[in-house]
Amino acid sequence: MRLPPNPSWNIKQVERADSKLLGYYALVSLLAGPAFPVLLLVLYFRYHTLRYRFDDEGISMSWGILFRREIHLTYARIQDIHLVSNLVERFFGLARIQIQTASGQSDAQMTLEGILEFEAVRDHLYTKLRGASKVAPPLPGAAPVDALAEEVRAVSAELRALREALGRSRG
Repeated sequence: MRLPPNPSWNIKQVERADSKLLGYYALVSLLAGPAFPVLLLVLYFRYHTLRYRFDDEGISMSWGILFRREIHLTYARIQDIHLVSNLVERFFGLARIQIQTASGQSDAQMTLEGILEFEAVRDHLYTKLRGASKVAPPLPGAAPVDALAEEVRAVSAELRALREALGRSRG
């Protein structure tokens, strides 16, 4: 059963991964066997440096200490959004939001993880995705579309008359 969105929730509040992601990372590291200490250390630093930023233009994600990585996607570049979660992630109440662009890669360009409100984030991204594909409203002070179309018709008529006059003068 899907709960209605919390009216006080704002996408700009999502800046960090939830602490449940650290528990998930610890369990994944434990399942790695002998690589447990190294993998846990890498995932621990990934968790503590993972940052998200949602603004009016797009999404930014950054992480890393030695090798800092940052990805920025504008809403207009987003092609598809998937929610993916395995059994352990569902146990923790987590899901990964995989965002694909038209870059030609088969895998996701950006994967948001550790967000508890993953359905609300997905819905927000779909809303922005649909909004990015719409025609932008005219700028303030710009001529209305009808007036602009009338001007184009007038210029076209003048060019047509000029072409006819040149044709008569040559012939």
